[in-house]
Amino acid sequence: LRMSTGTRILYTLLHVLASAVCCLMLSRTVAQAVREKVPFSAVLCKHLPGGADCERLVGSSAVYRVCFGTACFHLVQAALLLNVRSSTDCRAQLHNRYRDGAWGWGLLGALSPRRLLPHRFWLLKLLVLVGLCAASFLIPEDGFIQAWHYMGICGGFAFILIQLVLITAFAHTWNKNWLTGAAQDKRWYLAVLLATATFYTLASAAFSFLYKYYTHPAACHLNKALLTINGSLCGIMSFISITPCVRLKQPRSGLLQSSIISCYVMYLTFSALSSRPPERVLYKGQNLTVCFPGVRQDELQTEDTTIAILGAAIMYACVLFACNEASYLAEVFGPLWMVKVYSFEFKKPSCCFCCPEKMEEELRGGCRVEETAGGQCIIQDERDHVVYSYSAFHFVFFLASLYVMMTLTNWFSYENAVLETTFTHGSWSTFWVKVSSCWACVVLYLWLLLSPL
Repeated sequence: LRMSTGTRILYTLLHVLASAVCCLMLSRTVAQAVREKVPFSAVLCKHLPGGADCERLVGSSAVYRVCFGTACFHLVQAALLLNVRSSTDCRAQLHNRYRDGAWGWGLLGALSPRRLLPHRFWLLKLLVLVGLCAASFLIPEDGFIQAWHYMGICGGFAFILIQLVLITAFAHTWNKNWLTGAAQDKRWYLAVLLATATFYTLASAAFSFLYKYYTHPAACHLNKALLTINGSLCGIMSFISITPCVRLKQPRSGLLQSSIISCYVMYLTFSALSSRPPERVLYKGQNLTVCFPGVRQDELQTEDTTIAILGAAIMYACVLFACNEASYLAEVFGPLWMVKVYSFEFKKPSCCFCCPEKMEEELRGGCRVEETAGGQCIIQDERDHVVYSYSAFHFVFFLASLYVMMTLTNWFSYENAVLETTFTHGSWSTFWVKVSSCWACVVLYLWLLLSPL
């Protein structure tokens, strides 16, 4: 296990833990179960800083406060770790302590009394995070939620922009890398064709699935219009990517990158349709609620939590990918990574195209394998240089905390947000934010194609 990888995993686990706490606090079912099954809950609420009925400890207000603590946790570290280039820098110890082979890896390992000392660093991190989240509940209600809401909007949109840059860069570098290989070995063309066909198949299947399960013969006209528009945009992107004028300026432009973007557009469409409020319609003499995920064989739509869980899982996986990938690119390409990543030229093709050769040549030149007291082998890959930007890593996690906060609380309609409807019924504000993200992704990709003309 590489030390840099293990550190990012642990910070990711801390963020997952905080997000899980937010979900529990936002759940109406959990709040009701606590009031009914926890002994003396009413007495405890009178002595806690959450109001007589603990109303401050549940709902969107509680999510705002927990995310405030999480955001401060990462923002402070981002500021303190600015411009750290070596793990020998004393400030690097704030990010991950490594001394005499005692690396703080594993919250589970910290539970062992014999290994408690080497892992106390991560326990301290956890206690600091919990302390910041708990302290946020002591902040007076007046003006705090409203001000933090506006801050969340700015941070959430900034994180969406980072996600869009990463997905377009991902498609761009994949296509460029494999076409570089195709120029040397024709077998890479087969890999390009297989990947392109796979992504277009996934995009087509997603379109069919959404049209079948998110529309209704007598309603859902907005859903039908959105699917038609986004499906047409995918076709337009694919056509433009292979036009002679674009190929003249960008010889490595092709259908592979447009197929990847098409898949992402279909995912954003799925996310948007899952987040809109349902409609009521009179159909065949019955008053039905339609336009949300889930359908039975008799064409009566019913709520399906499986689709909601799937959508939430994909969303959070994209969040974690963005946090880790952005920090790596910031170290490799510097502060202007969002621009420079598109101009990187690969020298040789590789199945692992996300990591340019520069990383192997410059950042991982001083690897050393060491064994901890517990017998675990640790690859010390940051002896000479840091593999990823510590400051960018924490800053993107700061933005991710705001994005998760806004997503869970339905963006501009946060007052009555509950977990049970966030990923199924949602709100119109969430719907339009995700639709805008989808169209922004298309515009960004088209700009990459047409800007050299």
